[in-house]
Amino acid sequence: MKKRPSYIKAAFLMPANLFALAAAGVASVLTGEPTPMLVALGGEALYLGLLSSARSFRRVVRSNFEAQQLEVEGAREVETLLGELAPSQREHYRALSALKDEILSNYRKLPGGRVMAAASEQRVNALLTSFLRLLATLNSYRKFLSGSDKRALETELEKLKAEAGAEQSVRLREVKEKRVEILQRRLQRFQQAEESREVVSHQLASIEDLLRLTHEQSIAIRDPESLGRQIDALSSEVQSTEETVREMERFMELSDEVGSHLPRGERIR
Repeated sequence: MKKRPSYIKAAFLMPANLFALAAAGVASVLTGEPTPMLVALGGEALYLGLLSSARSFRRVVRSNFEAQQLEVEGAREVETLLGELAPSQREHYRALSALKDEILSNYRKLPGGRVMAAASEQRVNALLTSFLRLLATLNSYRKFLSGSDKRALETELEKLKAEAGAEQSVRLREVKEKRVEILQRRLQRFQQAEESREVVSHQLASIEDLLRLTHEQSIAIRDPESLGRQIDALSSEVQSTEETVREMERFMELSDEVGSHLPRGERIR
């Protein structure tokens, strides 16, 4: 079940409200009379009812709640992805994460740098998460390519094409032509996987290069806005690359319709 924010709890935990309740409690203790606290509790019920039902307040609470949920889910995703990597890859990621901490530390040393660090942290974290996703994708491509023999596939395809062209039996020719179609798809997936592997490799290098450049510039920063533009530009590039990867992964899945296109008597049993 999807979690929902508690508007009453959010209203109760507002600093001004907690201060007012504490003040009423102190007043009751000092005077020895329960009246201040009783009045405060009566007003509290009205306050909670009105504020928790206000649209603007609910909108702010919902926005903060969703941001917290995204942060929690992001942390879980990072832990999951790290668990799937090789030890050397995990160490590589941790080195980049340490670089991020140094960048933010350098930002905080500047006048007004805490605001800049807070604004940059989310974007750098997004880059590091993208780095992990792309690294996991790269591993998938490597596994796929290592389990396929391109040369053997090409040889088999050419042999089957020749057989299908010389086949006299209509039924056998149809079956062999279907196999030719499937092998062509496999070869196309193989070639596209090689290309996408290269794209992902270069994107990973780009992310690392940008983080190192940002770190170098953060030591003697002169134009903070230009750094923000650099990170934004790479974030857009990463999103584009991840979409390309998703399209490639969808393409790489063998279609369930392939078997249904074979003649009934020739399907694999």
